[in-house]
Amino acid sequence: MKSALRLDFIRAAQESFQRGKSGFILLALLGGLAVGSAAELSTNIEYGRVGTNHLLLDVSVPAGAGPFPVGIVVHGGGWSAGDKEHDVAPMEMPLNAARFTWFSIDYRLAPTHRWPAGLEDVQTAIRWVKAHAAEYKGDPQRIALCGYSAGGHLACLAATLAQPDTRVQAVLGFAPPTDMVADNERRNGLSKSLQMLFNLPPELTPATRQTLAGISPIELVKPGLPPFLLIAGTADKTVLYSQSVNFQARLRASGVPCDLLTITNAQHRIMDWSQFDPHFEETIQDWLVKTLPAGKL
Repeated sequence: MKSALRLDFIRAAQESFQRGKSGFILLALLGGLAVGSAAELSTNIEYGRVGTNHLLLDVSVPAGAGPFPVGIVVHGGGWSAGDKEHDVAPMEMPLNAARFTWFSIDYRLAPTHRWPAGLEDVQTAIRWVKAHAAEYKGDPQRIALCGYSAGGHLACLAATLAQPDTRVQAVLGFAPPTDMVADNERRNGLSKSLQMLFNLPPELTPATRQTLAGISPIELVKPGLPPFLLIAGTADKTVLYSQSVNFQARLRASGVPCDLLTITNAQHRIMDWSQFDPHFEETIQDWLVKTLPAGKL
C-alpha cells in the first residue's frame, strides 16, 4: 500500500492550491494530521468488469486495528467527465479526519456509456465494498455514500432505490441535483449533459419528463432511508441551492433525518468552497463522527 501522502499533498494540495492561502494552510494542517496517523492509500483496484471495461477504485485505510466506518466517494462531472482522483479532496478529507476507510470510485461515463451505466456501477461498488470492507479494516455495516454534483445525484438516487444488498447507513450529497424535472424546466430544455446521457433531443416532451422524474431522488423518497447531509452553495447556478432545500423538506416530511450545510455565496465548484466557509470540511467531519461513530482503534 502507498502512503496517504498522495491524498493530502499530491492529490488534494495540487487541486486545492486555487483555494487561496488560507484554504491551503488549513489543507496542509489536516494533511499533517493524516500523515501522522499513517493512513495508507492503494490505487486502481478492480471492483467490477463490464465487457472490456475494468471498473477501478482507490482505497485509503487509517492506521489502527479498526474496524472503521466506511466512505464511498463518487466524483462529479455531468455524468460524462471526471474521475476518482480529481475534485474529490473535499469529500475525502473529512473522511480521513474522521478516521474512515474510504473508497473513491470511477464509473462509466456518457456518451460512450448511456444511462443507467453510471448508476449500475455505483451499485456494483456498494456491493463490492460490503464484500471486501473487512480486508481494509472497514465495517460493512457502517457505510456513508458521498457524491458531488452528478456524483451526488448518483449517490442520492442509489440510496433512495436501495435494496438490502445496496443499502448504506448515511448519505452525503455535495451540490446534488435531486429534482431533474425542475432543473431542466428552468433551463428551458434538456441539458447537454442529459442529452448525452440519454441520447435524447433537447425538447422536454412528456416522455422525457417521465424519464427525468424516474431518476429524480426527490420523487423516490420514502420512510426508512438513512440519514442525509446535503452541502450546497447559495450562489450555485449549475445546481440551484433550492434543489437541496426542497430535497431536505421532502426527506424530513417522510421522517428521514436530513441536515443541510449551507455555504453562503459559494458557487458550484467544490474546490472553491473553503473560500466561503473555511470550516465546512470540519463540520462534515463532525457530522460523520456523530452519525457513524468509529469503533475501537
